[in-house]
Amino acid sequence: MSTILNTNGANLEIPQPLKEDFSCALVVAKWNSHITDALLDGALDVLRQAGVKEENIHVHRVPGSVELVYGTRVVIDALKPDAVISIGCVIRGDTPHFDYVCESATQGITALNVEGRAAVIFGVLTVDTEQQAIDRAGGCLGNKGAEAAVAAIEMSNLKTSLMQRG
Repeated sequence: MSTILNTNGANLEIPQPLKEDFSCALVVAKWNSHITDALLDGALDVLRQAGVKEENIHVHRVPGSVELVYGTRVVIDALKPDAVISIGCVIRGDTPHFDYVCESATQGITALNVEGRAAVIFGVLTVDTEQQAIDRAGGCLGNKGAEAAVAAIEMSNLKTSLMQRG
């Protein structure tokens, strides 16, 4: 762990990737882009502080959080990254649509993660209000995108360390 990033009063330790050629893709929903762009910025900041080479960071956009699942699958197939961070933001409304979108994104991203082809990090905010999202996208509760990037490196490091054991 090298760099310390202050997040909402707590320290976030940024690990160094064990793989010199560590690659990370970020699949980002365009819906609620003022939030998802802030989450993306937090994730990119961590990856750069960890020393990930720019050519190994791949950003791809999809329309919304439901589309994160297909977008993540396509990125895994095409780029074969060590980790993918799926970034989205779903804010509760007056209809059950919130529940359907959250369930679809959660189940789909979980299924891709379980396959084990890449570490897939769930970077989707599921909040009741826009203010809750702002608080978690660089506001008073830190940046969950930054935390997702730390998780991406740590999960790749887990696989790398176990593979090195033989």
